Amino acid sequence: MPVSPQHRNKTFTTLLATVLGGVGAHRFYLKGMADRWGWAHAVSLPLCGVVMSVAPQANWYFHYLPLTLSMLVGFIEALVIGLTPDEKWDTVHNAASGRQSRSGWFLALILVATVMVGAAMMIATLARLFDLLYTGGAYG
Repeated sequence: MPVSPQHRNKTFTTLLATVLGGVGAHRFYLKGMADRWGWAHAVSLPLCGVVMSVAPQANWYFHYLPLTLSMLVGFIEALVIGLTPDEKWDTVHNAASGRQSRSGWFLALILVATVMVGAAMMIATLARLFDLLYTGGAYG
């Protein structure tokens, strides 16, 4: 008896992208360990360590910038995944699974939280960048 392909849950994928998008968990869930973009996300964490060791005197903002940027991209990917219509999601990711996706209110709540956290993080990142560039960090 052949094993049917695994059904990829859109809500779970959106949650992964929101919570662990900075390290590429959603990419690995969807496409496996061979996904290059997933590894690009995953490299952001060790890259923070490299920045810390190369420039220990730099502001903490720059130490965590690779992970911050990867997380912001993860938030955008979460929105794209979550707002994809169920029919299109099933066509791309669940064509052979034999099941259909049905998104509910939990997905909507995840998307609202993603917008809130992502927007706050983007504003804070830009504000800190401009503070460092134009005042030398006078405001923090």
